[in-house]
Amino acid sequence: MAQPLGFDEGRYLVIQQGAVAAGRALATELVGARARGAEELVFLGTGGVNLLMEPAIQLLAGHSRFAAHVRRPAEETLDGVQRLDSSSVVVLPSLSGTTAETLQIAEQARDQGAHLIALVGHDDTPLGDLCDTVLVNHAADDTSSESYYLQTMIGILGLADDPAAADLSRELALLPELLVEVKQSYDATAASHAEFIAASPWHIFTAGGPSWTEAHYFAMCILEEMQWIRTRPVHAADFFHGTLELVEAGVSVVVLKDQSAHRALSDRVEKFLVGRTDVVDVIDTAEVALPGLSPTASAVAGPIVLAAQLERVAAHVEVLRDHPLTTRRYYKRVEY
Repeated sequence: MAQPLGFDEGRYLVIQQGAVAAGRALATELVGARARGAEELVFLGTGGVNLLMEPAIQLLAGHSRFAAHVRRPAEETLDGVQRLDSSSVVVLPSLSGTTAETLQIAEQARDQGAHLIALVGHDDTPLGDLCDTVLVNHAADDTSSESYYLQTMIGILGLADDPAAADLSRELALLPELLVEVKQSYDATAASHAEFIAASPWHIFTAGGPSWTEAHYFAMCILEEMQWIRTRPVHAADFFHGTLELVEAGVSVVVLKDQSAHRALSDRVEKFLVGRTDVVDVIDTAEVALPGLSPTASAVAGPIVLAAQLERVAAHVEVLRDHPLTTRRYYKRVEY
């Protein structure tokens, strides 16, 4: 097997094992906060990292009635953060620990008595200085999606009310080693998906269930921000309420699929596309093996596995388009 393009197996494994450890620490923190009287969990990240919090919220909904939400710091600060107080435990993800909107909401939430937990990628950050608890996992852009998924999904299971959650948490902890195998085995396939993406100036991206997050994230944060490729991310459940009218010959549609019950939503889109456009690409977690994981865990892991697959796609897109993923025109370069 050829060496995957730009992939450092040792580095990746250390980071994702660190994510599992951070997830377990987060679970302990959430259990303690609940015991102290916390009545709600609020994720407050900015931009793409906030999207990565959504699968954890969906996961908890299947295992507990504990209130959990994802909100946007930029909106919360304008609303006066009236909903955050001593009954709130607030999780603030920021890889850099310097994101302006996240720092602002952290200051306001702290002043109102909320318990703050930072999920950062570096030691000694401004965000960490504002929080009660700081969980550090030294990730970078190419590893952060899987890292944040693992941290938050394992962490949030600490609030679960049923015993099955403990088994699921243990299975998710197996993913770092399995994801290394995904990266290695999928690289050649990823190169063909990259050729598809590089060949068109814009794409519709769609998925359902927890994997919708990855469709939205990859389209917005990787292709738009890092590659300047126009995208139209749309949830597969909403595809037939507007976006279908954009489909005609030559329109590119990328469909993401996982092993959850929500796969049916992506299947429906794929079936509709037949005969209407031949520019269709399907990226499916069924393309890779996850030995040792139960069907339930494989379904829950969908967005994590897709993140690993799509990072390989991004690595090849970068080369095909001769456009480094670190190149920006505006992001963190100009005032806005």
